[in-house]
Amino acid sequence: MERDIDKEKSEMTPVYILSGFLGSGKTTLLQRLIAYWKDLGLKPAVIMNEIGEVNLDGQLVDEEVPMAEMLGGCICCTIRGDLSMQLYELIKGDQPDLVVIEATGAANPMEIFDAVTESSLYLKLDIRPMITVVDAAHLAELYSSQQGKTYRLMLDQIRCGSDLILNKIDRIEPGQQQEMKDLLTRLNPFARIIPAVKCEVDLPSLLENGTRIEHVHDHVSGKEEDHDLLKKHDHHHDHDVHSHASHEHVTVYTHYFSGPVDSVEFEQFIKDLPREIYRGKGILQFSDTSSRFLFQYAYREADYLKITPQGDVPNVAVFIGEHFDKVALAEQLKAMEKEAGQSD
Repeated sequence: MERDIDKEKSEMTPVYILSGFLGSGKTTLLQRLIAYWKDLGLKPAVIMNEIGEVNLDGQLVDEEVPMAEMLGGCICCTIRGDLSMQLYELIKGDQPDLVVIEATGAANPMEIFDAVTESSLYLKLDIRPMITVVDAAHLAELYSSQQGKTYRLMLDQIRCGSDLILNKIDRIEPGQQQEMKDLLTRLNPFARIIPAVKCEVDLPSLLENGTRIEHVHDHVSGKEEDHDLLKKHDHHHDHDVHSHASHEHVTVYTHYFSGPVDSVEFEQFIKDLPREIYRGKGILQFSDTSSRFLFQYAYREADYLKITPQGDVPNVAVFIGEHFDKVALAEQLKAMEKEAGQSD
């Protein structure tokens, strides 16, 4: 089963999401990542999102790198519908080895995850754990007042990151540096915290966190305030079959079906999903009907809508949650496909 998932992942385009408040250093990290991937002989592509009408940060990206600009709005709301088209055109037109999305600093991270997973209904995407860049000095300033929308948004960004780069650490005193590290640990005990100056980090180590398929058996109960955050939005994660501890606490699992499944069995499967899975969506064909269906699952409720997809759309299901057993989920879905195939 692990080998099957590895094979599926090798056929997908990795998608990295860079989150972090305005001015935290995301574009600096992006430049370092692009140089690193190019040195490895890989072809990265970039989607840059800006609330304004001009993408000045895009001028800092190597002109040889395929880039799509999403301007005049936030990727998680006003121009959310454009993301699927931008990803499709980049991947089909430029055929990159990977795509990195730099979201505007005003974007809500959970809504970004949800927008990207919508795209995975049409494209084979391997959505990697979110990397969040935190401006140490700005965080220290906001933490002292603990109020305002900026502070609340920064907390959301911190809680959703699987890797937290505590950037510009040189701009605060050593005692305050430890205080900010402790704060990040309290806000997101699952994340790896990486202190940095000008986003100089060990890139192989940073990216390795997103290459494992993590399978975590033990479930860590979070604080109520963290669970409320998950209920407010949708969520994402990643798991490992031999892992001791995972930084990838927000997980997306995408399953591409090799054939139809029984509708009654699938509906029961959805009803029995663990509470750690907060969101599901997909397009699939049932063995007991000729129609295809779009399904949506959120907060223990599921809806099914008969559709006729335009173009070549695969049968696929995407699940978003926290600390769920991805391998077990894959095994259940494979068993359903096998059983439906045998009954034909």
